[in-house]
Amino acid sequence: MYLVKSPLLLKWFYPSLTWNKSRSEKIVYLTFDDGPIPNVTDFVLNTLKSFGVKATFFCIGDNINKHPVVFERVKNDGHAIGNHTFNHLKGWKTDDETYIQNILKCQQLTQTNLFRPPYGRIKKSQITKLKPVFNSQFSALKAQTANRQLQIVMWDVLSGDFDLKLSPEKCYQNVIKNTQNGSIIVFHDSLKAFDRLHYALPKVLKYLSEKGYQFGTL
Repeated sequence: MYLVKSPLLLKWFYPSLTWNKSRSEKIVYLTFDDGPIPNVTDFVLNTLKSFGVKATFFCIGDNINKHPVVFERVKNDGHAIGNHTFNHLKGWKTDDETYIQNILKCQQLTQTNLFRPPYGRIKKSQITKLKPVFNSQFSALKAQTANRQLQIVMWDVLSGDFDLKLSPEKCYQNVIKNTQNGSIIVFHDSLKAFDRLHYALPKVLKYLSEKGYQFGTL
């Protein structure tokens, strides 16, 4: 069970998290979780390049270690990088210390101020502990990125591409029917999502471009 559109109640319960950007500007933010994965991430990069679009990739540390060449391509193509834990841990089922350490292990590879909790599942206690630990462990990074604070990034549009029961067309419709100014949209550059991603991503880019949307990075 998942909701394509993030409910206002969740945004109210977790007000310190980033759910969407400014509604006053016709800019949307494509994000991709769970990579880098050979062929799948390459398809995403090729498709984005064909439309002249930049996006944000929330990467799993273990996948970065396994596929460093693909990760370097993501960076070299000018996309933003986010931390998605080292082992795709679910915060609700993980003790705080283990969860924070897993994020920090991924952070050694990603060196970013962006974090997205896998499954969108994070405890309030983990949110409270993450920021000071992050800043103390990565003071050098903080100095290099003056005035940039840790952002825990959620979303307001979930494509559903990870859902094996979802048709590719429905995945596409999920995005175009729910996207508005400032939307943060989630796709997955994973093997599980690839059939729906392969169909929906080019169509989404074409549709939103024709509607006059610009694409930003977080």
